[in-house]
Amino acid sequence: MAPSNAMKVGNNNYIPTIAKSNFEPYGRDFPGGIPTGRFSNGRIPSDFISESFGLKPIVPPYLDPSLNISDLATGVSFASAASGYDNVTADVLSVIPLWKQVEYYKEYQKKLRAYLGDHDKANMIISEALYLINLGTNDFQINYYVLPVRKSQFTFQQYEDFLIGIAENFIRQIYGLGARKISFLGLPPLGCLPYQRSLNLEDPFNCNEKHNRDALEFNGKLKVLVAKLNKELPGLKLLFADWYHPLLQLIKRPSEFGFDVAGQGCCGTGLFESSIFCRLAPFTCPDASKYVFWDSNHPSERANKFLSDHLLPALKTLFL
Repeated sequence: MAPSNAMKVGNNNYIPTIAKSNFEPYGRDFPGGIPTGRFSNGRIPSDFISESFGLKPIVPPYLDPSLNISDLATGVSFASAASGYDNVTADVLSVIPLWKQVEYYKEYQKKLRAYLGDHDKANMIISEALYLINLGTNDFQINYYVLPVRKSQFTFQQYEDFLIGIAENFIRQIYGLGARKISFLGLPPLGCLPYQRSLNLEDPFNCNEKHNRDALEFNGKLKVLVAKLNKELPGLKLLFADWYHPLLQLIKRPSEFGFDVAGQGCCGTGLFESSIFCRLAPFTCPDASKYVFWDSNHPSERANKFLSDHLLPALKTLFL
């Protein structure tokens, strides 16, 4: 199960939003060269993690009308690109807010119980499932750094605490619905995303170290929340999964890991393009495996595989 953002697999294909990637050049290295709505040239972490747990290598989106509950019973994503903890973040590009993803999850549970015809078996699947949660990047990148609304209402620390409160409520909600094994992915090094580099007027095209410090500060608060909830909620196994440091390694020392380019994405100039702007870009690199980033915000398939491999030992230790 993947209620998330960076684990997005194509639910936005089925809603009226411009935050889509179901067109070329997205998906060109995906099996069959199909653009599925994943913001990558190929597979993403939820796919790799699912496969490593012996499940399907491609996690399907919940809203795909061509699928039925039998297709979703061994794994499904409720994620929506450009969403976040904050409802206002989802409103910016009219994507699925977190509360609605929870409603879809409740609906899924009803379908699963009806499909299995066995309440106890359904409860076991729900409690034994691994839940991958990845949110927050858009709350800061879209909704705080760029747009004025939240910045006028909250100091940065207040906004962090506001999001942490939503995160806590969300975990308590899905815990109440039976979720027990949850991986909480922290923020990446926000200031080193190509889009943030391109906006860094004080040090053009280099990492915005202030935004990196912001990400570390928020991750620290997430860790405190994880410890608190593990202590308070019986049977919960909640993991803080760090991808800040492994991604920063790729960005700072790409050649050590077989990458050539870390400061820009493969699509177009690699500095601004994402979603529809990748479709309109006149140039996309010939070999995305040499790039840490696919577009201005999202890792390439090869970087996603590296990040997934980094997370797997902790996931398997706690959840298997």
